[in-house]
Formats: sequence, C-alpha cells, structure tokens
Amino acid sequence: MIFTALENENVLLRPLSNADRTGILVAGSYPEIWRYMSIIIKNESHVHNFVDNALSARVENKEFPFVIVDKKSGEIIGSTRFMDIDEKHKRIEIGFTWLTPAYWRTAMNTNCKYLLLQYCFEVLSLQRVQIKTDHENIRSQKAIERIGATKEGILRNHMLRKDGTTRHTVMFSITNEEWPEVKNYLKQLI
Repeated sequence: MIFTALENENVLLRPLSNADRTGILVAGSYPEIWRYMSIIIKNESHVHNFVDNALSARVENKEFPFVIVDKKSGEIIGSTRFMDIDEKHKRIEIGFTWLTPAYWRTAMNTNCKYLLLQYCFEVLSLQRVQIKTDHENIRSQKAIERIGATKEGILRNHMLRKDGTTRHTVMFSITNEEWPEVKNYLKQLI
C-alpha cells in the first residue's frame, strides 16, 4: 500500500520524520494524554523512542505514522498512524492517535479521521478499518462512536498497560459498505 500526506482546510496529516521531534515533545508534554496509552512522552528520551520506533515500524511496512498539524497555526498538535496493515484481507487499523489537550473536544480529531477513512476506502479500496481503545477510556470510546464506527465487542485481557495492569480492548470498525453513510455524516461535522 502506498501512503501519502492528507489534508483539508483545517488539518495536515504528514508522514512523521526525524525533524518532528521538538514538535512532538511540545505537543505531547501533557501527562493526561498518556493515561491510557502504552507509552509516555515527558522528555527528549521519550520522544526519541517514540519517533525511532514509529519510523522503524514504517520501514518494516508494519505501520505508517503521521504527525497532525493544525493548518491555522502550522504547529504539530498530535500524531496518528495506520497499523495492522493487511493488504491480502484489505483491512487496516487507525490507531495510536493522540492530540494535545487544547484540541480535545474540537473538530480536529473528526477532520483527521475523515481524511484517513476517505483515503482507506476511496484510494486504497479497503474492506474494513478498525479502531480500538482501552475499556476504561470512555472519552475515546465516545469519540470513536461519534465518528460513526460500530462497536463490535471487547477483547478480554487483550493487553498489558505500561503499569502492568490488564487492559480489555474495545473494538470498533467501519466497513466499505458503511462508508458512504459515515462519510456524509462526517462531512456535516467538519
């Protein structure tokens, strides 16, 4: 699969690069972002690990990481990526998405998801896009439902959190048959 920068009038999703380290540190320096994530970013070492791991996964064709740029300010405000890339079965996951808290409960996440989903269904011709989150992350679950994804269920004892506790994973998806309706809905929100 071929991935590229995606944008509309509000947001630019561009491939993550080494030059983004400072922007990632500034945007990610809020502990509340990382409560349900498998990592934390609070210093340069954490940023280097985040970027190095993301770029390594891209080289291995396992993931494709983006930085999220606010088009009005030109600043990095978060990151997202394509994961669990499966060309044979025409499916992908949108995940590892985070935004700096100033953009929580704004249309920025909706703009990002619209661009990613549009690319998945209209350019890559995929059958399925999945999104998953921690069972305790109610804010994220509501955001995923708000973009029109269908809750499929819970994977019990699916992962271990960074503190060693058990995470159950709530699975959501959008299929190619659902995309036209979801697209029309999202266009009203962005």
